[in-house]
Amino acid sequence: MKTQRPRLAVLLGDPAGVGPEMAVKLLAREQNRHAADLLVITDPVMLADAQRLVGVTLDTLTIESLDDVRYEPGRLTVLAQNWLDGKSPPMGECTVQAGHASFQALETALEAVKRGLCDGIVFAPLNKHSLRLGGLQEEDELRHIQQRLQIPGFVCEFNITGKLWTSRVTSHVPIREVADLITQETICDAVKIIDTALRQAGIEKPRIAVSGLNPHAGDGGSIGMEEIEVIAPAVERARAMGADARGPYSPDTIFIAARRGDFDAVVSMFHDQGQIAMKLIGFEHGVTLHGGLPVPVVTSASGSAFDIAGKGIANIEGLQHAFDLCVRIASSQQQQRQAA
Repeated sequence: MKTQRPRLAVLLGDPAGVGPEMAVKLLAREQNRHAADLLVITDPVMLADAQRLVGVTLDTLTIESLDDVRYEPGRLTVLAQNWLDGKSPPMGECTVQAGHASFQALETALEAVKRGLCDGIVFAPLNKHSLRLGGLQEEDELRHIQQRLQIPGFVCEFNITGKLWTSRVTSHVPIREVADLITQETICDAVKIIDTALRQAGIEKPRIAVSGLNPHAGDGGSIGMEEIEVIAPAVERARAMGADARGPYSPDTIFIAARRGDFDAVVSMFHDQGQIAMKLIGFEHGVTLHGGLPVPVVTSASGSAFDIAGKGIANIEGLQHAFDLCVRIASSQQQQRQAA
């Protein structure tokens, strides 16, 4: 199956959240349907409910299995699977039913990638608790994707707002476990993975700031020794490997300098250290890219937003930016394969 356009799997996210309406709004934009060949993997109930809510009727080609995948220019290929047994789940609630549908959609998309049917995955917001109710065993969907695609080594979520990128050393783990997971090796991995990704994105020598773990980056050891004993040596190791890494910087001020343009990326030590700052900088247009995988897997930085689910008011600009990024990366990888 040869095509000049990237082939992307599109998932509608958690059926109890804003994901389905966001995905339908995205798919209703004509320029998106012509930017890539799109395989929409969903339960038909989810798709029908979202179309009614948004007030659109999408032009679809329905198939029953991955064996039947084919694409028509400008038209959506829909792989419809009966995960919800014909019933809409309650809006704004985590349920086994909703989690099962969103988890199985992800599983099917990964199988499509493994078969070479798709060059990337765009998913509307998922809900991690629902995913766990629905079958997820790992700490998050990224670690599950890593396991399913058998990718060794370090993987990491990148959060992108405008020109600023972040990676993090630890992700979806309890705060009480964070300090023990901060090692020179994991810090170097977080620096290396984002340095590589930014170079692939066209930045010749990315400027990378590394955050401290403790308030005021430890204040010379008076508020913790991790900066002196672990983080600073890791920064030196990263520099020796060729990365323009600097730090550790105080977590409460580094994003001020980064927003000003002093750095291309910030490596944070744990989830909220970077996420709170990035969402304040640009919540509505933020993007999450799963780094370290063979194909781009992207979503918006916003979550499933149960509080506004079903109201038809969810903003999709973050998901649009994620879609555009996935198209660019998948197209670049396609060109690289053709040139090899």
